[in-house]
Amino acid sequence: MRILIASDKFKGSATGAEVAEALALGIREVIPDAEIEAVPVADGGEGTVEAALASGFQAVDARVTGPTGEFVSARFAVRDAEAIIEMAAASGLDVLPDGEKAPLTATSRGTGELIRAALDRGCTTIVLGVGGSACTDGGAGMLQALGVALQTAEGSVPPGGAALADLSSVDVTGLDARIAEATIVLASDVDNPLLGDRGAAAVFAPQKGASADDVAALEAGLSRFAALLEGQAGVRPSTERPGAGAAGGVGYAAMAVLGARREPGVDVIQRLTGLGERIAAADLVITGEGSLDDQSLGGKTPLGVAAAARAAGVPVVAVCGRSTLTTEEAADAGFVAVLPLSELEPDAAASMANATALLAQVGRRIAAEIIPRSPVGSWSSMG
Repeated sequence: MRILIASDKFKGSATGAEVAEALALGIREVIPDAEIEAVPVADGGEGTVEAALASGFQAVDARVTGPTGEFVSARFAVRDAEAIIEMAAASGLDVLPDGEKAPLTATSRGTGELIRAALDRGCTTIVLGVGGSACTDGGAGMLQALGVALQTAEGSVPPGGAALADLSSVDVTGLDARIAEATIVLASDVDNPLLGDRGAAAVFAPQKGASADDVAALEAGLSRFAALLEGQAGVRPSTERPGAGAAGGVGYAAMAVLGARREPGVDVIQRLTGLGERIAAADLVITGEGSLDDQSLGGKTPLGVAAAARAAGVPVVAVCGRSTLTTEEAADAGFVAVLPLSELEPDAAASMANATALLAQVGRRIAAEIIPRSPVGSWSSMG
């Protein structure tokens, strides 16, 4: 029995590798000789570098500017001339000092410094995984780190999205020349535009601590920034492009100025890890994430894994902290079973605190109840 575990993280509870380890422990308690392979996967946000490292990339550590100006140590992954970068490692909510949010002033500068560090190592393909960002600065800080000049009447613009409303000029002529020779991939499942009701400020800034007044200030800043930036030679009009609103507008700057092309994060991970071939060689695939819900149906990691498994004719089981999917939605997504930890521990805080122990229980259930079902074609989705 060959089992492939390809799970995203359970945010706040367990990394993808820890999820796989706990599930494998439970399965082997029932089927000691089970052949189990674990492949960490992600949707382009946190966990993307981990997945790359598990697939043969080498770790590189860099000291960069954090979201509120403090220095942080951020890791990225390199193999040959390709670099995998997580925005969250440099400019994410998880690296805010004491977790204190700064919606108006948080900067993406550290992300630009990571890109520059990858260029310094000779990388010509850079995958930028976005997600979990602390800022809504339209990628202004990232561009500044790469040589773009942003000026107000008083001098260089201060960090953060709100200050962009005072911009008087933008000059992209100082952009690092190596960008023109590089391929930049924006790994993101977010399809929001930069501005408006579905834009970076309106949709995502409240998750980063923004009040209603803050959202209005950030929207004004992003609008001013885009208006001045798109007057520059070589800048691609991108405010309405799907993904421009990703990561507080970093998606916009990446596409407009760096020439990035957007790819679904799970597709990038599948390419990096050779996931399709590994799925095809398995008898059963287990995938998951912390919450299976409507956002998952939009193309997050478990759905991408399920699609690849369905194409290969391999049954796939979803494990999650909680699920809001109906039985029909789960079946349509391709899952033969959905096993939420909430069925074992309804209290969310307790479930998160004891996730690995609960996952081991789920592993035992998979081995005792699901694997013995045969033939595969007779399996049906479970709630």
